Amino acid sequence: MFKVLRLGDRGPWVELLQLGLGRAGYLRFAPDGVFGPETLAATRAYQSAFGLVPDGVAGNRTWASLESWLTGFFRRTVRPGDTLYTLARANGITVRALETANPGVDPTRLRVGSTLTVPRPFDVVDPGIRFTPTYLGLCLRGLAARYPFLEPGSAGKSVMGRPLHTVKLGAGPNQVFHNASHHANEWITTPLLMKFLEKYAHAYASGLTVFGQNARSLYERSTLYVMPMVNPDGVALVTGELTEGPFYEGARQIAADYPAIAFPAGWKANIQGVDPNLQYPAGWNEARQIKFAQGYVSPAPRDYVGAAPLEIPESRAVYNFTRQHDFAITLSYHTQGQVIYWKYLDYLPENSYEIALRFAAVSGYQVSLTPAASAYAGYKDWFIAEFNRPGYTVEAGQGLAPLPLSQFDQLYRDNEGILTLSLTVTAK
Repeated sequence: MFKVLRLGDRGPWVELLQLGLGRAGYLRFAPDGVFGPETLAATRAYQSAFGLVPDGVAGNRTWASLESWLTGFFRRTVRPGDTLYTLARANGITVRALETANPGVDPTRLRVGSTLTVPRPFDVVDPGIRFTPTYLGLCLRGLAARYPFLEPGSAGKSVMGRPLHTVKLGAGPNQVFHNASHHANEWITTPLLMKFLEKYAHAYASGLTVFGQNARSLYERSTLYVMPMVNPDGVALVTGELTEGPFYEGARQIAADYPAIAFPAGWKANIQGVDPNLQYPAGWNEARQIKFAQGYVSPAPRDYVGAAPLEIPESRAVYNFTRQHDFAITLSYHTQGQVIYWKYLDYLPENSYEIALRFAAVSGYQVSLTPAASAYAGYKDWFIAEFNRPGYTVEAGQGLAPLPLSQFDQLYRDNEGILTLSLTVTAK
């Protein structure tokens, strides 16, 4: 699962190592992805403190030891004299956090020898590092442990066999769907949804509000389904988690036919060179004509529609997942442009434009029609045509994808209102 790291290594695996070392108190600077002398010293110090061979190499045992710092929780066997108060105080957390992570435990009578889940004193989701498929999986494990009312699942597998993660949060009859990272180099939308999921779960557990809305009322009213990374193989390529092997070489050969598109930074497609958001049965033939005219007639880093609709497992999984539910509204997150696309052809789901205006009011984004060159075969297009309900593509941020993580805080501030208000939309 994890990559062995040594002095001189660079990339997202090093960022993940540095995140764990920093959370454990052994690294004093933010992750930079460079395994230099400071990271070497921190690795050795951590290994010595936790009974590992202090060779400065992050191998399987070091990663296994660091895992609780990456997921944000650990398991603790109850000992004589333990109370939730003493355990919370010893670990820098609240009693409420322990109670939330351990539903059904009698706080006045802890059973010696039983096992408790103990959250660590920091947020699980850290948007300061590249959000690789590996880090997404760690975050989902951590959130599910802290908030057992979250229901993780999977809608299928990618081309490379990675799980297409889903999360369910809520108990209400109104169903809402958020998805992100159809396009690989737009992966910053994944931590956007994950940070909202964590904030909402915490607000529900603590009786707080999210964007001024009572989280427990939202929870009882609506059920949120999230697919935070539709295209994990492509994201692995763009973030640098995937740098070798037959799938990497296949993508590199595809990209060689398109030298004007930076590799891998310009990659939007799945690992086979098919654009996941041009795979839906809503004007697919029209999309094919447009993209073929632009020169995308075979597998490419972007804009190739494939040989047929729903050809690739990633888009097919989203399609099937949607048909298995009764979504009142869907939000598909992309970058960039600070714009909300709300319409497909002449379909006008009830209140869809008014809802878009509400989203614009809380985000500062513009409401717009989809440009003609991109107006077909997207998930939003198919959802509107198939169900006649509001579906939106939100193009977050400004600049060229992949957007830098320095934009994340602004992205989140702009979009928390949209994400929250979507939970108040009911099916017509």
